[in-house]
Formats: sequence, structure tokens, C-alpha cells
Amino acid sequence: MAVSVEREVRLRVPVHLLESIVCFGNVSMSPFLMAHCAEAGVGISFLTEHGKFLARVEGPVSGNVRLRRTQYRWADDPELSAALARAFVVGKIANSRMVLQRAARDHPERRKGLTPAVDALAGSVKQVQQACSVETIRGIEGEAARTYFGVFRELVVVGESEFRFEGRTRRPPRDEVNALLSFIYVLLLHDIRSALESVGMDPQVGFLHRDRPGRPSLGLDLMEELRPVLADRLALTLINRRQVRARGFERQEAGGVFMNDETRRTTLLAYQERKKEEVLHPFLGEKCTIGAVPRIQALLLSRRLRGDLDAYPPFFWR
Repeated sequence: MAVSVEREVRLRVPVHLLESIVCFGNVSMSPFLMAHCAEAGVGISFLTEHGKFLARVEGPVSGNVRLRRTQYRWADDPELSAALARAFVVGKIANSRMVLQRAARDHPERRKGLTPAVDALAGSVKQVQQACSVETIRGIEGEAARTYFGVFRELVVVGESEFRFEGRTRRPPRDEVNALLSFIYVLLLHDIRSALESVGMDPQVGFLHRDRPGRPSLGLDLMEELRPVLADRLALTLINRRQVRARGFERQEAGGVFMNDETRRTTLLAYQERKKEEVLHPFLGEKCTIGAVPRIQALLLSRRLRGDLDAYPPFFWR
């Protein structure tokens, strides 16, 4: 694959070395390259320069049709859906709590402001574990998210005057922190969707998120437990290490805030570097790269649907 800018070749990469391709802004690709990527299992997503999803190019549907049929049956079963939704949300809340605990440990001066939220999230985990319906689980998850993002500004320890955060906002993001989070979530969702497709599952049919045309509900399900670790911590690292600055964002007339080209490039490079870092997978007991976690979790989920596992093990960050 050759990458050209103003008719000058800037990069050549063998397609077999790529996991996926994300195109931002006015980027074109030859039909022959798209066909080659589809044949090689390399997903291609097209987004606006601000990260809004436009389209995705995929090859023929692959994977075990029996696995997909099982997935659809589980999605229609309230009890089975609740069991998986419970696991996703327990993982999300536990990892969110760990992010706050790490911040309180590393910055003792912030502990007083973070401790009530840490305690509240511990209670939320217990509530989810006892919840029997998807609707109840969604309610607990929503309250836990408000608690978590209610103290998220305490995690910005450098450049507080530059980066203000009053709560989670989307479509469009209303401040620099939200713009950064939303952008990284798009990247993470792309990787998770590709992971689900690679193991033969349908990213559109989820258990926690309701079906909606064009929405990768299962991708959003699986992303819940990974958001705090793979996305939120990266955003905080970029801010606290001053790798991104407030001047690298632009405010639109409608009030939305978006990153400029330089900040987008910095974030993309940092995301790719973060994926190379190694972590100990809590369920497998083996080291793996962060970039491999979405595929591992997709595999574990498929094994649960096949009956090879008694329960789906969410990814717990330690």
C-alpha cells in the first residue's frame, strides 16, 4: 500500500502488517486497494476531520454462522442479555474506580475530592451484580458514569486553567477534554468492531445497548469496560504531560470544540504507541499488548456464546 500526499509518495506499507485503516477528512482510496484490504481482513473506516463516522468498507461476511445465530438468540433472551450486560458494566465501573484510585494515590492532594466517588462506585458495582434486568443495569451504569465524570476534572493536574471539564458532552463536544475523549473513543470503537468481526460476531447486535440502525451496539457493549483504561487514561496522559495544549483545539460558531490537524496527529501517534505497551491479562494470566485486548475480549465473548466458558470475564485493570 502506498500513501501519497499531493502526488508524492510519503509511505509504503505491506497490507499484511495492518490491522485496520482509519481515514480522516478528504482522503481517497483506490477501489483495488479497498478490495485487497477486504480480502486481507483489514477494515477501512472513513470519518470527517472531526472524527464523525461516515462509512466503513468491509469484505464478504465471514465467520461461523452458528455463532451469529446464537448471538441473535441471546440478544432476544432477557435473562441471557442481562448476564452479559452485567459483566460489561461491572468491568466498566470497576475500571473507572481504579482510574480514580490511581489518581488519588499518585496525587494525594486530590484524594479528598476523589474518595466519595471511589466509595460510590464500589457501591455501584455491588448494585450491578445484584441487578436482574438490562433496564436496571442501564440505570445503574448511567448513575455511575455521572459519578465518575463528576470528578473527572480532578484528574487534570496540569494545565487546569487551559482544560476545563464540567461534564461529559457529545455531538458536539463542548470543551477540549470532551473533544479529546470523543476522538479516542472513535479510534477504540473502530478497533473493537474489527475485533468482533474477526472472530465472526455481528457488531450491530448487542446486549446492553439497544438495536439502532447503523449503530454497532455490540461494539459499544464491549467498549464500556475498556473505555477507562484504553481511552480515558490516554487522554489524561496527553493533557498532564502537555503533549496536547488547549491552543490545539478550535471552537466552532455552534459551540462545538474540535482538535486541529496537529493535535489529531499527536493523538493518533500516542494511541498507536499505547497499543504497543504490555499488560497482564487478568483472566489469561499472560502478558499481552494493550492493542490485543479488544480481540482477546472478543474471543472470550465468542467462547461464552459457544458454551466453552461458564461466564464472560470482563477485562479488569490492575
